[in-house]
Amino acid sequence: MENKKKIEEYIQILRDNKIRVTDQRVAILNYMIEKESHPTAREIYEALKDDYPSMSVATIYNNLEIFVALGFVLDLHYGAESARFDLTDCMHYHAICEKCGRIVDFNYPKLNQVEHDVAELTGFEVRSHRLEIFGVCPACQKNK
Repeated sequence: MENKKKIEEYIQILRDNKIRVTDQRVAILNYMIEKESHPTAREIYEALKDDYPSMSVATIYNNLEIFVALGFVLDLHYGAESARFDLTDCMHYHAICEKCGRIVDFNYPKLNQVEHDVAELTGFEVRSHRLEIFGVCPACQKNK
């Protein structure tokens, strides 16, 4: 039931911004919610192409860029690899493997105070922050 609530929230954001709610947009959002991964546009395309034969990789990129502009998807670029995309439905951070590119979400509640502290120290109106930790995942450590 929670996934249904999430998709309804994203659809409302689209409507509030006068963006047409299409079957393709809803399919992309559903895929991202259900998989809870950090897919590339190509991965989304491969997963949806049979159900939506008229959808191209470019269509997926264009929709993801709309979602990024609306603030509920992050565009994650790491090195020369294709961008990966992440729903921003809750504050979390990323651990990224420098060898295989795997991205793992983690939550670290102690950082919630950082935005407030930075605002106090600098006078900035802080809107968000990101934390990315780079290293080598357990699977790649085993394959040395």
